[in-house]
Amino acid sequence: MNVRIINYLFVAMLCCACSDITEETALTSESKIEELPMKDISEENPFLSESRLPLNYPRFDLIQDEHYLPAFERGMKEQLEEIAAITSQAAPPTFENTIVAMELSGRLYNRVASVFFAQASAHTNDEIQKLQQDLSVQLASHEDSIMLDRALYERILRLYRERHMLSLNDESKRLLEQTYINFVRAGAALNVEQQEQMKMLNAEIAVLETNFSQNVLNEANELAIVVASREELIGLNESRINAAASEAVERQSEGEFVIPLLNTSGQPSLAGIQNRALRERIHKTSLSRGHRGGQFDNRETLSKVLRKRAERAQLLGYKNHAEYIVEDQTAPGVDSINERLSLLAASAAVNTIKEAAELQAIIDEDGEGFDLASWDWDFYTEKLRSRRFEFDASELKSYFELDNVLKNGVFFAAEKLFGLTFRERFDFPLYQEDVRVFEVYDSTGEILALFIADFYARSTKRGGAWMNSYISQSNLLNTQPVIANHLNITKPVDGQPTLLTFGEVTTMFHEFGHALHGMFSDVEYPSFSGTRVPRDFVEYPSQVNEMWSTWPEVLKNYALHYQTGEPLPPELIDKVLSMQQFNQGFSTLEYLAASIVDQGFHQLDPAEVPGPDEIMDFESDTLEEAGILMPNVPPRYRVTYFNHIMGGYSAGYYSYIWSEVLDADTVEWFRENGGLSRANGDHFRTTLLSRGGSADAMSLYSQFRGRGAEIGPLLDRRGLN
Repeated sequence: MNVRIINYLFVAMLCCACSDITEETALTSESKIEELPMKDISEENPFLSESRLPLNYPRFDLIQDEHYLPAFERGMKEQLEEIAAITSQAAPPTFENTIVAMELSGRLYNRVASVFFAQASAHTNDEIQKLQQDLSVQLASHEDSIMLDRALYERILRLYRERHMLSLNDESKRLLEQTYINFVRAGAALNVEQQEQMKMLNAEIAVLETNFSQNVLNEANELAIVVASREELIGLNESRINAAASEAVERQSEGEFVIPLLNTSGQPSLAGIQNRALRERIHKTSLSRGHRGGQFDNRETLSKVLRKRAERAQLLGYKNHAEYIVEDQTAPGVDSINERLSLLAASAAVNTIKEAAELQAIIDEDGEGFDLASWDWDFYTEKLRSRRFEFDASELKSYFELDNVLKNGVFFAAEKLFGLTFRERFDFPLYQEDVRVFEVYDSTGEILALFIADFYARSTKRGGAWMNSYISQSNLLNTQPVIANHLNITKPVDGQPTLLTFGEVTTMFHEFGHALHGMFSDVEYPSFSGTRVPRDFVEYPSQVNEMWSTWPEVLKNYALHYQTGEPLPPELIDKVLSMQQFNQGFSTLEYLAASIVDQGFHQLDPAEVPGPDEIMDFESDTLEEAGILMPNVPPRYRVTYFNHIMGGYSAGYYSYIWSEVLDADTVEWFRENGGLSRANGDHFRTTLLSRGGSADAMSLYSQFRGRGAEIGPLLDRRGLN
């Protein structure tokens, strides 16, 4: 059912639009985008007709902030009229006149929503933020008006009861079943009084979630670290220092240095800065976000969201919000998630204690005379890495220039594995000057998708990295994918190369795994397109794609010195590969801490939800009860800036480790079957990546792997055996 589209912060943004691209407008590297005339529409609003650019690529050159509201209003009106046409027809319900008709509805609404929510994350401003707040109730109400439509539900219910007699193919039968489940989970089976309560809760939650996410972005900008002198930044490389100076100029603090905060608890600069007092200031500032008082304090907002989510879950007959969320995932249930997180956390804690002792030994050897604190961890980890592997991780950056990583790494692996080729286009309209656009060609030479690369951090962009779909593939709608990847790489000053950390390299491969999932989609219905899969399955293909970042054939192809072109020396390659389990206790534990806190908050009854003043205590108590309250290892996200749980990952942050079981098992399959080959890629694509949500996720995995998943490879990878 292609109606539930409010949550556009989820990695795959659903969008429907029909394509009218002909053979004559097919992409080639030599062709130019023509300014085709728009349809005669009021206000010349670019959303009110489909883009005439190739693959319906959005008209960023025409879109203005004032276009969003009228397009939303007309889109909602049109979709409600389309739904009314379904429910008012005299003919009895059929799959085509009800389920397919619903899939075809809301094209204008989806068209504007896909761009608006993408821009709200990637390139926002005061007007977009205000509109996002103003629209939150209206959009929630629009969704409810469809999902709680009694006449529509009765047609779906009748078809669902008759589904075994309808001679539907497997994908159509699944669509009917999923549509019924979605309506029930939305409250369609509730009585009138309960539905009114549901509408009120949905509207309130939508406003609160929007406020929370905007507070996270605004406070991160407000709390950017201002440093008075270059001397305080000793230990950072010149590129980062120059970027900090440039950021200060942009913020009208010329002569000073500004270090923006990323959304995670830890900050990359902590690994290099020698000044311990500055490290402490950066880290404590990062950890203070959302619970230090002031206009961006998120404690009250979070408390209200948690309580209302719990109330909504119980209204629908579930014990709590976590139980409601997990019912629709691949995990067997909340208890299974708790057991796995507890098992992994216990092993990770043991490893983390050992790692902390090693770091403290270095501090003592250096005669520093202090105990290891959280702001010291990254700095002394780099020292330990240097001693153990006899090289500084910063050495690697000279070999990881952005364009080389993208074209000779990410794209190269996709070419070898799937036969894809890429051509950059410079004539597409952009929403920001740093954004790039690539044509993606299939092995047949036919256009497969358009890929938007948005790699640099900026104050108008939320933290982290993600993928979204501006246009989703659908055979029903004759649409092909327009996919975007967003990262937050610090942009160097003009003329300087963009050199990546190895973590940023891995992130680029990861997000492109999401992109491939969207690009390879070959389904009939938009509801199943690409990454429209359970949230504890969606990270699996992206995590698999990370493997190619260290695959010898790929690594040798992209790890080239940006000045000399010399390849990464074999001894450094060996050290990179040998470091795969280094510091895994810490990285595993900080992730698990956030996952356990997410579950702890969302497994509460409404009456148990802590008030604003108790939020942070509950976080600490949850970690202590799990045996992982370690002051020098804070959660990757503290709850007051945990944007994932306001997006698509409430009670679902466990998904990364759950998916990693499949990922690690899949890596073993590739190794057993010859690694980077077209045969392996085609098998992965055909059995799993192309299927989207059109079949049960774990059934798809079994078709690919030939059996169910085993946890052993994950334990080996993270050194937890």
